[in-house]
Amino acid sequence: MKKEKKFDAVQIAVLAAGKGKRMGSEGSKVLVPVLGKPMIERILDEIESSGVGASPIVVVGYDAEHVCQLVGRRGVCVVQKEQLGTGHAVKTVLEAIGPETTCLVILYGDHPFISIETMRTLAEHGLSENSAVTLLTVCVPDFDGWRALFMDFGRVVRNPDGTIREIVEKKDASPEQLAIHEVNPGYYAFQTDWLRSHIEKLTNENNQKEFYLTDLISMAMRGGGGVEAIPIEDPIEGLGVNTPEQLALAEAAYREKRKKVDLD
Repeated sequence: MKKEKKFDAVQIAVLAAGKGKRMGSEGSKVLVPVLGKPMIERILDEIESSGVGASPIVVVGYDAEHVCQLVGRRGVCVVQKEQLGTGHAVKTVLEAIGPETTCLVILYGDHPFISIETMRTLAEHGLSENSAVTLLTVCVPDFDGWRALFMDFGRVVRNPDGTIREIVEKKDASPEQLAIHEVNPGYYAFQTDWLRSHIEKLTNENNQKEFYLTDLISMAMRGGGGVEAIPIEDPIEGLGVNTPEQLALAEAAYREKRKKVDLD
């Protein structure tokens, strides 16, 4: 799809700097094939077909040379020299974009199933300027079968009136919070002016000693920037892959989905 003018002010960034020790591969996790195609290539295909923004920025770190070789001219690689968390990765992105970008969309290199339609929806809401942050959420009835892949995701904690209060990472969550079935796959659209003015406020005062991008959600709620949450219709689009076992589950879930679509 040709890049659309209405998305000129949007920049997509793909976070792909981590090693992914649990995957057991010698190279970067995002180079691991999913259904016969490297994860990062699958995502780049969808971005290219979405018509959203210019060339995506790909944040690289571990095995950067090989990741950048695969990205080629389809994106712009920026190096995260130290892997200090998702907040730090996005700070690296901000250093690479200009004032013409008013909306920054964040995707992940190990989440290979996000669709063109969902990318476009996220970008459109980010451009609306109704909220400082737009995020996608996934709701599941349980964590059984392939849905066990969502167990490691941050939980979406809501206020009594239904508004989002915060996102709590699994390793920092209480037993009550772990029982929440609405999870955060990590897809965001930020107003860049708001993001620039708040990202320096992130701290690493958590169990992982990392700068969490999710802490910006709480800032947006407290600071009046506002947060809009959009549920993803198909939970499979939110799946992340961290281990060979998760890869097998994700591929099986996607194949089952395609089989149902073909039957319909």
